[in-house]
Amino acid sequence: MIFRRVLFALTAAATLAAAAGVIVVALAFALYALTEPYLGRAGAAGAVALVTAFLIGLVGLVLAILGRERRSRVVAPPSGGVLERTVAFLSQRPVMSAAAALGAGLIAARNPKYLGEALRAFVQGGAFPK
Repeated sequence: MIFRRVLFALTAAATLAAAAGVIVVALAFALYALTEPYLGRAGAAGAVALVTAFLIGLVGLVLAILGRERRSRVVAPPSGGVLERTVAFLSQRPVMSAAAALGAGLIAARNPKYLGEALRAFVQGGAFPK
């Protein structure tokens, strides 16, 4: 079920990207056709390149502004048990947590014995072997 949703989301994203590409090409051709009688063929091609470069620069500037790291208050490290620290870590770094979960899933899929040993050690507790 989840795989199907992911597949539909990727298909929708690819469709939107293709449609955006068609729109960009159509707008570039329309700009060329509009400026060609006034500027000639070379001038119209230059105008299309200039407008495209301006839009790429504008999008890059907007993305750079949106991507700036925002200042946040320094959060004191949580004191308490393993569970509280784990929950705090997962909430502060969700991407790293997802990558670690994916890596653990791949390891467990390749060798399920490791997963069983890790779960057994976690449930039983005790000291780590040296």
